[in-house]
Amino acid sequence: MSLGWRVVVRFALRLPIAAGIVFLPAGTWKFWQGWAFLAAFLLPILFGFGYLFFRDKALLERRMRNREPEKEQKLLIRVFAVLFTAALLIPGFDHRMGWSRHLLGDVPVWLTVVSLGMVAGGLLFVFWVLIVNSYAGRTIQVDAGQTVISTGPYAWVRHPMYLGSVVLFMFIPPALGSWVALPAFALLMPFYVLRLLNEEKVLMVELPGYAGYCLKTRHHLIPFVW
Repeated sequence: MSLGWRVVVRFALRLPIAAGIVFLPAGTWKFWQGWAFLAAFLLPILFGFGYLFFRDKALLERRMRNREPEKEQKLLIRVFAVLFTAALLIPGFDHRMGWSRHLLGDVPVWLTVVSLGMVAGGLLFVFWVLIVNSYAGRTIQVDAGQTVISTGPYAWVRHPMYLGSVVLFMFIPPALGSWVALPAFALLMPFYVLRLLNEEKVLMVELPGYAGYCLKTRHHLIPFVW
């Protein structure tokens, strides 16, 4: 199957899954935050895949790979996938049961709108990282000819793609109108820490110049913090 068809098939399969995760727990299609979230989440991804298909097919091919060569990463990805799916189910149940409304009050519409913008912004930030670093695949491995990237967002932190993902995940709960989902999404953050620390071990050994880059760019994930 050609690269283009693989992208189309993957997106077509994941769209109903994403819709089901959002709307089935809610028990209704009248969940405007759910529709807005899917638009803010999926449209930037669709745009990004389309851009890469026409501008950088090699990177798109790397992004399609999902078999981690590292055993530690395989376990992390599996646990993360389960927890992320479980966390994403909470806002729908919250919409149906009214947990946030009864405990803390409704999420203000303005905050939901801002959060939707941050969800889309987080994805666009990740897309910027991909443009700067054509070797930014989904799996942790060093490809032939790969070099250290230290420009753009890589001048701020060593793992800017994870930074964009952290921003994205922390704004998903208010984007979906849920306060009670925030702790569940916060539990996802340690997995990024474990993943990047393991990734750095691999890059230190396999990517020439990475040790020098780490001395220059000292922060792992959050600028001026860590």
